[in-house]
Amino acid sequence: MTNPFNKPNPAVEDPLNLLSDGIRKLYSMWVSSTYPFASVGRNLQIHPSAILRRRVSPGIKIGNSVIIRNQAWINTFDLHESDTGIKIVLEDNSVINAQCVISAKNLVHIGSHVMVSACSLVMDHNHAYQDPHRPIQTQGLTPGGTIRIEDGCWIGHGAAIICNQGELVLGRNCVVGANSLVTRSFPANSVIIGNPARLAKQVEPGSESRAGAVGRPVAVSETV
Repeated sequence: MTNPFNKPNPAVEDPLNLLSDGIRKLYSMWVSSTYPFASVGRNLQIHPSAILRRRVSPGIKIGNSVIIRNQAWINTFDLHESDTGIKIVLEDNSVINAQCVISAKNLVHIGSHVMVSACSLVMDHNHAYQDPHRPIQTQGLTPGGTIRIEDGCWIGHGAAIICNQGELVLGRNCVVGANSLVTRSFPANSVIIGNPARLAKQVEPGSESRAGAVGRPVAVSETV
């Protein structure tokens, strides 16, 4: 049957999308080859609209096949020429989705196969506000802590993970619900929801499947 409206074949990609993909690939190659990262792996995909400044790149370590999508902001603080410390680690196959903010004063370590959904915030410090006689903008940052998101975690849309002090750890394969506020550590295989975040469910040890195994049930136990 002929198409009376002469619409394009939906199986054929929009040429403008192909152009956009080409620009993204060229930009990714340029960033990988010219930015002075602590280290960068193969096949980095970074959108041209992402904010990642050359001056902060010596404090960033990027693994293989990392994806940084449009308008994401990857930023570090207190990085000096004499500072050889790593502030941000993005391990293999991690994905930082659109409009995410990863902000590190001390250390944010994101493990392999971690999905950080759109509009999420991961920040290992906060803005000081204790002096009522000064604008918060001029009070600087708190000392902060460190954040480690272990392999296989899924951070839901709009979630915020903030560490004011000490070490915040999300164990392997944690799921953080959309719009949750996480300010403390949770064990592996946790399903975390709410503001402030609480442990809603936990995948039982030895369970055959997680959300990544399509079509198989996930065994969970309700928390009291």
